[in-house]
Amino acid sequence: MSVEAANAGDADVIAIVQAIERAQAAGQRSEAGRLLERARAIAPEHPLVLNVAGIEELHRGNASAARQLLEKAIEKDGRNPAFWLNLATAFRRLGLQAEEARALDRALALEPRHLLALLQKASLLELQGKRKMAAQVYHNALQTIPRGARLPQNLRSAIQRAVDAVRRNDAALEAFLATRLEDVRRQHASEKQDRFDHCIDAFLGKRRIYEPKPTFLYFPKLPPLEFHPREDFPWLEEIEAGTERIRAEFERVYAEDAGGLRPYIAYPESAPLDQWAELNHSRRWSAYFLWKDGKPVEEHLARCPQTAELLRRIPRVDVPGYAPTAFFSILDARTRIPPHTGATNTRLIVHLPLVVPPGCRFRVGSETREWRVGEAWVFDDTIEHEAWNDSDTIRAILIFDVWNPGLTEAERALVRTAVQSIKEYYADEGMAITAE
Repeated sequence: MSVEAANAGDADVIAIVQAIERAQAAGQRSEAGRLLERARAIAPEHPLVLNVAGIEELHRGNASAARQLLEKAIEKDGRNPAFWLNLATAFRRLGLQAEEARALDRALALEPRHLLALLQKASLLELQGKRKMAAQVYHNALQTIPRGARLPQNLRSAIQRAVDAVRRNDAALEAFLATRLEDVRRQHASEKQDRFDHCIDAFLGKRRIYEPKPTFLYFPKLPPLEFHPREDFPWLEEIEAGTERIRAEFERVYAEDAGGLRPYIAYPESAPLDQWAELNHSRRWSAYFLWKDGKPVEEHLARCPQTAELLRRIPRVDVPGYAPTAFFSILDARTRIPPHTGATNTRLIVHLPLVVPPGCRFRVGSETREWRVGEAWVFDDTIEHEAWNDSDTIRAILIFDVWNPGLTEAERALVRTAVQSIKEYYADEGMAITAE
């Protein structure tokens, strides 16, 4: 037989085998049997034909015959992980756990992230009473599934079993750790333990680890903190002490100068809006700017003299053309700000809550907080964050930016010059570089 004829024959076998597999998956037993006879007539010793013949014997409840056919397929082609997985299934039916384990290990040696092999290995460990080991393998299986993937109906029960096993193990491990850590926690009760708590929560799958993802400029080797410690910002207390005065000025301009409010999201319609489509050019999230793009909005500052004075006394970012930025942020009732990230971690964002009805929350990374009037915080907005106003009235806060305290004076000067230079480089072609 010529090479061309052999290749053509192989293609015919593959096409028939694929049709057999579809019929088997659909439960069409007679059709699968008819096609199998045809395949055997063409190439009875082809490993793919031997494999589907083995599967057919499994469907018929004849595990011994299936084993013989599958072992013969593997003799001819031992590099196909599906053959080993099917052989493992035959061993499961025959109650040969050691042989099943070896077959599964061979499948996983060929394809370490083979979902079905991982699920079967975990279920075998469960049968052997090794529930902790099973949970770890189930965990590995779940990690192979892309987020948002739609699972075939025939896999859903197995996946749910994996999820349940992992959850049970995590709960048991959490209880075990709580007992073991109790004395140590008590000995160090006066010291902060929140970073350790985050570590353990991430290990147990209760919280995610979020990394900074700035949209413009990433400065490496700065601590990727979601909310920064208050002690790094001694001026926060002075800002908080001015809450009543700042709120009074906000309420006055909100009532008297509605024309000064601008939609916070204002992209050109030709831009890829993604999560901002609903809020683009919408007053549901509006801003009353006191400083914008590094320039004072003099008319607004004049209407808010006490707020302006407090802002003047803090270590603001100063990058001409970009920062500082300070504004009253107004989020309408029943409005959500979708998950997003900011431009650069060289600066941090400060929130001073002014008007906060019940039902207003804010998430940065894996930590969600509720705003409380007069209680400020500082966060890194290059870590994914979002906000909700689930109340029936507006929520208002004062927002402004400050230098990241992890930067030296030299680094601040270098960042300042670099950002201005990037803007200058693109300016001759009329390009505007967003660094907010």
